[in-house]
Amino acid sequence: MVRVIVDAMGGDNAPAEIIKGALLALEKRKNFSLVFTGDEALVERELAKYSYDPDRVEVIPCKEVITGDDIPTSAVRTKRDSSLVVGLRMLKDEPDVAGFLSAGSTGAVLTGGVMHIGRIKGILRPALCPGIPNVHGGQTLLCDCGANAECKPQYLVQFALMATAYARTKGIEHPKVGLLNNGTEEHKGDPLHQEAFALLKDFGGIDFVGNVEGRDIMYGDVDIVVSDGFSGNIALKAVEGCGKTVSAVLKTEFKKNFGSKLSYLFAKKQINRLRDMLDYAKLGGSPFLGLRKLVVKCHGSSKANSITPAVFQILDAYEGDLIGKIAEMLNVSGASTEEE
Repeated sequence: MVRVIVDAMGGDNAPAEIIKGALLALEKRKNFSLVFTGDEALVERELAKYSYDPDRVEVIPCKEVITGDDIPTSAVRTKRDSSLVVGLRMLKDEPDVAGFLSAGSTGAVLTGGVMHIGRIKGILRPALCPGIPNVHGGQTLLCDCGANAECKPQYLVQFALMATAYARTKGIEHPKVGLLNNGTEEHKGDPLHQEAFALLKDFGGIDFVGNVEGRDIMYGDVDIVVSDGFSGNIALKAVEGCGKTVSAVLKTEFKKNFGSKLSYLFAKKQINRLRDMLDYAKLGGSPFLGLRKLVVKCHGSSKANSITPAVFQILDAYEGDLIGKIAEMLNVSGASTEEE
């Protein structure tokens, strides 16, 4: 039985929501066990609130926590007994571990992943790749959304390749790939995006359909949107802000008077469906594509309903051999290269 390591102390709602979500995943699937890293007393106190199979849950005591106020590189190097570093070391050293999950500092998770796990041979930069709900009822993968603010064209080609491999583990055999730009015409964008477009257009390892705009992430006909981390992060936060705004406006409008409250009863199902569609957190976390082992980063404010699908992300990617698929596609396509 494979194990999934969960950083119980990472995130704004740790450890309560982290443990709650992970145990819910444990209840829904029977083919794995959980390892929680963190403050033993706090973790055990939360575990005591639930009924679960004790043979499928392990707690690894850790005395330190890496917070959002820490400088990622120095924290990963000095806080060796932190829940994050201990979990990543276990992931590296123990072959029966499927992956590692954390809602902690993005910078620390990325730094720790590169330092302790390492990149797949030939990968220039790992990339964050969340799923964004789309109007078609599925999801669009956004790669990258914050790991690499400054990119080279070759990075974007590899992001497209890694996201294609990830999409295939989700059952999409021929995912369509678009390049996030400020227009759909081939000549649009700065030199980075123009050169990336040319490389992607001639690259045989993916189904590249051209430039896409921000609105196409949720409303377009692509499965993957490739972006530099700066633009991708803005797009992701815009989607998050849109969801919160729509929810807040609807809540205010339907509380105005008796008539609006009554109309809400008739539209409740549709409103909840809209709210659910705009909530990308329900899809889980963002895998760091390009590492030698599976690492999934959840939003810092994640609650249980985000942690549960994030655990499933790890299990599905592990069973689908995501790491092996990326390595194979690199070798076949010739996109494996060294940093210039």
